[in-house]
Amino acid sequence: MSRFSNLGHRLYQGEVSFDFVGRRKLWYSISGVIVLVAAIGLAMGLHLGIEFKGGSVYTVSKPGLTVSQAQDKADQVVSSHPLVQSTDNGKIRIQVSTEEPKSSDEVRSQLAEKIGVPLDTVEAQVIGPSWGKQISNKAMTGLIIFMILVTVYLAIAFEWRMAVAALVALIHDLLITVGVYALVGFEVTPGTVIGFLTILGYSLYDTVVVFDTVKENTKGITKQNKLTYSEAANAGLNQTLVRSLNTTVVALLPVAALLFIGGGILGAGTLNDISLALFIGLAAGAYSSICVATPLLAQLKEEQPEMKALRKRVLQHRAAAGRTEDAVPGDELADEGQPAGMVGQRGRSAGTRAKGRPSTKR
Repeated sequence: MSRFSNLGHRLYQGEVSFDFVGRRKLWYSISGVIVLVAAIGLAMGLHLGIEFKGGSVYTVSKPGLTVSQAQDKADQVVSSHPLVQSTDNGKIRIQVSTEEPKSSDEVRSQLAEKIGVPLDTVEAQVIGPSWGKQISNKAMTGLIIFMILVTVYLAIAFEWRMAVAALVALIHDLLITVGVYALVGFEVTPGTVIGFLTILGYSLYDTVVVFDTVKENTKGITKQNKLTYSEAANAGLNQTLVRSLNTTVVALLPVAALLFIGGGILGAGTLNDISLALFIGLAAGAYSSICVATPLLAQLKEEQPEMKALRKRVLQHRAAAGRTEDAVPGDELADEGQPAGMVGQRGRSAGTRAKGRPSTKR
């Protein structure tokens, strides 16, 4: 643990740095493959819950009745592949789709007979598809409004390029989470929608923390000639790297407990709906803030004329100082004598102050 803390201190001081920005093509390729797989999952279709497609729900209470036993009895009564789950209070929940030709009263009476319980102990609830459609429309409306407000806020608090990079990262996380959800075949319920919206807030928080440090590091960067924008952005990303990893691990631990212990071992199906969305979304959010949002921001900034001029001055200054490099971050910059995948910043002597701010000296 002390070695990890020491690494975080060295990253913050700029004594060692992982070149995330310089390897943006690698991250883009990895993200492209993951998003493609997620798109295939979406093309296969989501497994919508009864709240979205409509149907009937029957709740049965009988001591000693297991899910497998209830599934066998329900299959004998219903021909449309009923979904049987256990609830938190020990009852059995049987979902029947709208494709079932039998009436609700007929299914209810036959279930009571097969399971061996009085008719009045079998609770029946009919849900129309219009309710699920309303929920879906409201969720989509909320998502669109959220995206618009986030974009406006980031454009005002930072700049439009940061807003674009953060928005791309949010869409990236959402696509991956929904795609994985479709691939594993988990049922989409209102709890799932809550999980989807929750991960967007986490992903945005992580990205804003990184962007705030990048903003500080690149303040007045055109007044010096020792660091390009990509280098300063990469330094800011490294300064928040350990914090991002710690936050992600701490957030994933309770979610993993819900998913693997609560949902997997204890069989709490409701927990699976939310925990899987959170688990995939939190991991994707941490990845996107480090490997997608910041490299994309640096790429957009490097297209500015003043940043191109800064890049040219930095190369000329290094050449004049006898420190010619093969390339600079954004083109796979690597210092001589440093291991692959790491760029030595040489602490403050590389033009970075103790807090990672670029020097204003020419």
